[in-house]
Amino acid sequence: MPRMALHYLDFDYSEDDDGNGTWDAMASVTPTHLSALLAEVAEVLRWAHRDFGGRPAPLDEGGDWDWALHSLHEEGAAPCALHYDAASASVVLTPASPLPARLTLTLTLCGTAAFGQALRARFAV
Repeated sequence: MPRMALHYLDFDYSEDDDGNGTWDAMASVTPTHLSALLAEVAEVLRWAHRDFGGRPAPLDEGGDWDWALHSLHEEGAAPCALHYDAASASVVLTPASPLPARLTLTLTLCGTAAFGQALRARFAV
C-alpha cells in the first residue's frame, strides 16, 4: 500500500524503555477544513483497525496498539464529542451543528515497535 501524506495531523513521537511508541497529534481547523481533517483522522484509524491487524487494547493488557480521540472547544463554544465508528470507518462529530468557529482535536496512538514500523511505512510519520 502506498504511503499517504498527512496534511492536518503532525505527530510528535515518544518512546518508552520497552520500545513502545506514542504518537500525539493536535489539529485545529475552521469549518471549511473540518471534513478534510475528520477524513484524515478516519483514514489513520481505519488503517489501524482494518489493515494493521494487531489487537487494539492497552499495551499493558497485551494489546498491540491503542488510541484516544478528543475534541477541545473554545471558551464559550458548545462542547462537541468525536467518535470513531469502525463499521463505517468514519469520525462522527456530535453535535454536528452548529459547528464551532474552530474545532481542535487531539489524536493519540500508542503501539508496539511493529505497530510503529507499520504506521511510519503507511503514513510517513
